[in-house]
Amino acid sequence: MNKESRVNLNLYLNLLVKRRSHKKMTVTYTNRRKDVYYLHHGKTKTGKTRYHFSKNEAGNLVKSLPKGYEIYEHPKNAQVFLRKKQPQMITKKEQHLIDKHLKNHKTSNSYIFDIKSETITIYESNQNKDAIISLFEDMIPIKKMNSSEAFDFFHKFATYDPVMRFILIDKKQRIFHAERFCFRSSIDDWIRIGEPALLEKLLSTYVKHLGEESLFDIYF
Repeated sequence: MNKESRVNLNLYLNLLVKRRSHKKMTVTYTNRRKDVYYLHHGKTKTGKTRYHFSKNEAGNLVKSLPKGYEIYEHPKNAQVFLRKKQPQMITKKEQHLIDKHLKNHKTSNSYIFDIKSETITIYESNQNKDAIISLFEDMIPIKKMNSSEAFDFFHKFATYDPVMRFILIDKKQRIFHAERFCFRSSIDDWIRIGEPALLEKLLSTYVKHLGEESLFDIYF
């Protein structure tokens, strides 16, 4: 390697180290689509500090998460936001329960859940994951992907809408009531289904209807 090549290599390595060091000192978040977002800050017209996430790694980047705030990924489209910390009303055990039931529910649709305060909301993909993968299998080597990689690929295109939710109504006894979204134009809103119960019972009763025609036959 000649002198000029060594100089260029050193310059490149120094730049690479600086970029990595720079990223470590900033607030970043990778969403389910594997997109990396950087937290930026600026000023409003009144001089107040405002924050926003962007895929652009250049600009006024934030070095640490502001006190009292948390990162939130919107379940519908995987957009990333900074919001004030939400009260944690749902226990880790209850989160594990709904995660288990959704993973065990075998369907061509995909489901994720979101928690806000005392409400657990299940979102259903607007796209059939098998259909999306089949659509691109002749364009890229999908068949060589394992199940995890194929699911990540699907998430690149999927959007989600809320279909079912469970609302905590008794914090001491951990009693919830269930609702499903009614897509009829005359209603187009949440409707109550069934009687209040423990979350485990409600999940066992209603999750099996997700992605099925039977879901639309469930009423209070």
